[in-house]
Amino acid sequence: MVFGWGKKKQEEKPVDELPQTKEVSLNDVEKIVSDLEKLRESQTVSEVKHLRNTTAPLIDDLIKIGKMLEKDTLNVDDIDKHLAIIVVRGKKQVIDVIKKGVVSLPEVFTIDNAKKLDTLLNQILKKVGDVLGRQTRVIHIFAKKYATQLKDNLEVMNQNHSNIRDILKNFENTKSNSIEILDALKKINTLKSTKIEKTQKITDTNNELESAKTHLSSLEKSIEEIKSSDEYRKYIESKKSLESFENQKSKIKDEINSQFTKISRPLGRYEYASSLDKEQKSILTKLVENPFDVLISQNKDSIIVILENVRKGITSGSISVKDVDKTLSQITETEETLDGFITKVSEYFQTYQKMSDDLDSLRSEKLISLESELTKTSENKDDLQLKSETFQGEVDEIDSNVPKLVSEIEKKLRLFSNTKYTVLMS
Repeated sequence: MVFGWGKKKQEEKPVDELPQTKEVSLNDVEKIVSDLEKLRESQTVSEVKHLRNTTAPLIDDLIKIGKMLEKDTLNVDDIDKHLAIIVVRGKKQVIDVIKKGVVSLPEVFTIDNAKKLDTLLNQILKKVGDVLGRQTRVIHIFAKKYATQLKDNLEVMNQNHSNIRDILKNFENTKSNSIEILDALKKINTLKSTKIEKTQKITDTNNELESAKTHLSSLEKSIEEIKSSDEYRKYIESKKSLESFENQKSKIKDEINSQFTKISRPLGRYEYASSLDKEQKSILTKLVENPFDVLISQNKDSIIVILENVRKGITSGSISVKDVDKTLSQITETEETLDGFITKVSEYFQTYQKMSDDLDSLRSEKLISLESELTKTSENKDDLQLKSETFQGEVDEIDSNVPKLVSEIEKKLRLFSNTKYTVLMS
């Protein structure tokens, strides 16, 4: 039960005058914050000290009331015995709380003193408030002459305590704003240092980029000179001749495939049914898939053995075909063309190898080296371009973030200063 005091109606504050405006350098902000914090601390201590000194006499009055109440019989002899017991018990509880819980307030010289005062005053008001709340009927009915005095006393004490708490809360807000401003300053300094570093990297990277472009141009010029020479023209002509000759391979392959396609079915059936050694098995597989690859003189005997085995299989009936005589004739035809095919394949590779050797002899090692270096330099140029753009993007982001942080600092300064600061970048 509430004893009967509360906060007084707050007086309306007059409208603040227009704030003073001031331009300051970013380098001055830290000192401004420090000075403002010290000023707020001094003001806070002074205001709390004043409230403490205003509250101290009320504490003394509470102690006096407790002593007066202790000596007062409250005329309990004139009331019902059972009721008298309740009144005496209630009176004792109030006196005990005042004796034990109501103590002198500490002096205030620092913020820590002010916080301890806030804590102590809160404890006193809670203890006294709780006991008076429980014994409100006893006090208001049987100790009327103390009730009003207690009510008025505690009302002022409660208001003073509320003011002390508000003052300390405002100071804590000031401290919080101060810390946030200093953190923002650190971020700005870090960003400015990072910008210097990134800007230097952009300069270095761009210098490397220009050097790479110059080198690239020089390489392209050297390559162009080589490609305009008679030797290079001979190389290109030789290369075209080789590429043209490579078409002969397709013609030979088509001719060979056309012949071996005639017996591909029995060859395929023999492949699955035969038990040849590993080398012959490999030759048989290629005869079915791509005979051009195995038509060399070293394989001739093995190929003939395979063809004769296929012939025997067809004759014996182990390899079935639609037209036995026709298939046997095609095998004979294949065997008869074998030497010609082997010769054509051999001559093709001999000619191809000679043309390749001639082409290699005309190939410019310097050109190969320059073209390799050109590729690496071009890739390096692209990497440097990307690095430069990345660094520039990071610098642009810093340029965007710093003004935002400065704006936040201006807002925070406004929270605990009557001066409207405009912070100039330095």
